[in-house]
Amino acid sequence: MLDHRIIGATIVDGTGSPGFAGDIGVRDGRIVSIVPAGTLTEDAAVTLDAAGLVVCPGFVDPHTHYDAQLFWDPLATPSNIHGVTSIIGGNCSFGIAPLHAPDADYTRRMLAKVEGMPLGALEEGVPWTWTSFGEYLASLDGNIGVNAGFMLGHSALRRFVLGAEANRRSATPEELDQLRAALGDAISQGALGLSTDVSRMHSDGNGDPVPARGADSEEILALCEETGRWPGTTLEGIFDGASDGFSERELELLPQMSVRANRPLNWNLLVVDAKDPGRIDRHLAVSHKAREVGGRVVALTMPVIVPMNMSFLNYCALNLMPDWGPVLNAPVPERMEKLRDIPTRRMMVERANSGDAGMFKRLADFGGYIIGDTYSAANEGLSGRVVRDIAAERGDADSFDTLIEIVLADDLRTVLWPSAPDDDDAHWRMRRELWNDPDVFLGGSDAGAHLDRMCGASYPTQLLADTLRGRKLVSLEWAVHAMTGKMAELLGLRDRGTITEGAFADLVVFDPATIDCAPATLVRDLPGGAPRMIAASTGVVRVYVNGVETVVDGEATGALPGTVFRSGRDTETVTVH
Repeated sequence: MLDHRIIGATIVDGTGSPGFAGDIGVRDGRIVSIVPAGTLTEDAAVTLDAAGLVVCPGFVDPHTHYDAQLFWDPLATPSNIHGVTSIIGGNCSFGIAPLHAPDADYTRRMLAKVEGMPLGALEEGVPWTWTSFGEYLASLDGNIGVNAGFMLGHSALRRFVLGAEANRRSATPEELDQLRAALGDAISQGALGLSTDVSRMHSDGNGDPVPARGADSEEILALCEETGRWPGTTLEGIFDGASDGFSERELELLPQMSVRANRPLNWNLLVVDAKDPGRIDRHLAVSHKAREVGGRVVALTMPVIVPMNMSFLNYCALNLMPDWGPVLNAPVPERMEKLRDIPTRRMMVERANSGDAGMFKRLADFGGYIIGDTYSAANEGLSGRVVRDIAAERGDADSFDTLIEIVLADDLRTVLWPSAPDDDDAHWRMRRELWNDPDVFLGGSDAGAHLDRMCGASYPTQLLADTLRGRKLVSLEWAVHAMTGKMAELLGLRDRGTITEGAFADLVVFDPATIDCAPATLVRDLPGGAPRMIAASTGVVRVYVNGVETVVDGEATGALPGTVFRSGRDTETVTVH
């Protein structure tokens, strides 16, 4: 007898092949039958009549930061209700294992600063009781509603081995041996590989460079080599080149990382800018160089526009604008005083529009910001209005001055929504052309991070809605393949990402007429009452994880059938030569 029978659906199997009408049988967490519609006669405990619906593999999100959130939110919301059944955490060098107990506070404050996770939620919602990577994974076993695998973060590794010195210096030969040994231990216990941070962007809770930034190229390559010694591993990183194009050092380093490990390396995030069409070529130069030397470097890019709110109170992308850090990282009273200073404002505008602002230049349309929540009588009635219009009413010559006066009136708490200058035909044509590149993969939600600033978790339903009823840039089969089979193959996820007999029953059943993402909203449901942005889904009829219903009609069932992925056991080895 079957556990589940899905009958009469259009099956889009995740391989890119044309959809077909069929029935699916599920038993003991696996797909055991795929037959033409109307021919599956075996009895089942539960039968879903899916006439008019589509069934596809569960979506694989390769770039999340759910490492901590899974303890207070084992369902991985809102990714789960958008059909994501497998997530990868530990990206960008940031993880929470291995861990010496005295370093827990340092790690929490680093995550709060870099990844926008509320400190109170990290303190109240996570037990912090493990030391080894294996102990961390064991604490999640049997307690999650999605499948989840984790990279070993280079910053976590360096802090574990080098302590407080990790931020400031390279490793000695003896310490490099210790780093390799600790990495090997973590992988042997289930880490999926190594993630690193070779950038100037990230600083810890003390304002120092994050630990990964203390590593030299010799260390990075040695750790990649160690990663390649183990089956089922991969590499991930964030690099300075993500902003505007890779430096000569990065053009040498990234391909060699892949070559030394004999593993693909993915990086986050390739952003399209129609005003600078050569930027894509500068980004993909590192992939071309990697192929020349026998490696593989691939870029992640988001297939949708993710709305992000900002503020001058909390750490966000504005803090990373050139020379804005000393202003926005200052204590709030000092920060407000600096923002009142007209020469400081002029410097900020000039630097925001400078040639080295890179990917942050899109945030420099200050007149286009929409005012969100406000908190003072002076700002009453401004919510939902565009700063440029407010400046015109007030007779202000510079919209940035208007913006600053608004946020100062709210003691910096004003919620700001930047404009989306990349939501036009030119940008979408560039995206569609980019998606054809074999070294470009769709993903990079950052789900679990920047919780009160953005909600990238909904990209699967957004893309499906756009594919079926919007711009229709790609076929349904293409979109599903990009988010399922193609991603699972890159990561080596064993028996995931396609609807085939014997594969795990990670499935999404959706209504093609209504599949979509609802507008993002701000809720206060984190430990300690901190806010986060979430978005509901529409048209998601069922989500199955390992053959268990986890979402029914867009609502989570509360079931926890997820598998904690362990390298070698749940992953195949994907090599590049």
